[in-house]
Amino acid sequence: MADLSHSKRWSFNRIAIHTTLLVACAVYLVPLVVMLLTSFKTPDDVRTGNLLTLPVDWTLIGWIKAWSTVHEYFWNSFMITVPAVIISTFIGALNGYALSKWSFKGSNVLFSMLLFGCFIPFQVILLPMSFTLGKLGLANTTTGLVLVHVIYGLAFTTLFFRNYYVGIPDALIKAARLDGAGFFTIFWKILLPLSTPIVMVSLIWQFTQVWNDFLFGVVFASGSAQPITVALNNLVNTSTGAKEYNVDMAAAMIAALPTLLVYIFAGKYFVRGLTSGVVKG
Repeated sequence: MADLSHSKRWSFNRIAIHTTLLVACAVYLVPLVVMLLTSFKTPDDVRTGNLLTLPVDWTLIGWIKAWSTVHEYFWNSFMITVPAVIISTFIGALNGYALSKWSFKGSNVLFSMLLFGCFIPFQVILLPMSFTLGKLGLANTTTGLVLVHVIYGLAFTTLFFRNYYVGIPDALIKAARLDGAGFFTIFWKILLPLSTPIVMVSLIWQFTQVWNDFLFGVVFASGSAQPITVALNNLVNTSTGAKEYNVDMAAAMIAALPTLLVYIFAGKYFVRGLTSGVVKG
């Protein structure tokens, strides 16, 4: 009887947990469903129906018009995101390696200062960064935005790699040094091959942060150098005549698609990387 009671209680708890998760998932997905349905509707269909009704006539007009408006800025975002992610990840790996395996006088102080950069609000660096970009002749350029994201992302990538490398035995590095391997040889031949999980964490984190950024894009770029997040804001706020919600929703989906795909296809690597060392140290 006790086993039967325990089995019923366990089944009830399992059903309750699954029901709660399904409800939470449904609530979370409602905005995405609304955006998708609206993007395939005609303007008349949007005005006469409600948010969750299926389109009377499925059409790609909204997607075509949205793409024709934002495609240039979509590729701008790639030109900003890809180099910023690669450079900040590589430099963060070098920093983490140096701070964890080649400790020097003041290394802990330097790491603490870098760690402090994770908590600096975006707004604090707007004026000094604008001044710096102006002096370098990079104001309102794609290259300037790449530099901004690399600098701001270094605090996070250094933290990720430093904490991951702390978990790698020092004896491995000492043995390599005894065999005559230098700083970069150890980094390329030993550390990097072991760093796949944390590299994925850094790439996914940085890609999401850079692609979704709006503040830096609107402040440090203008005209044809702006990322898609700024173009989406301009599209939504500068419409004239009847509001084209289908176009707005399609443009929002286009802007969100890369990060959605990253998490769909690489999300498991992000979780795996977090659990394999980034929270150590």
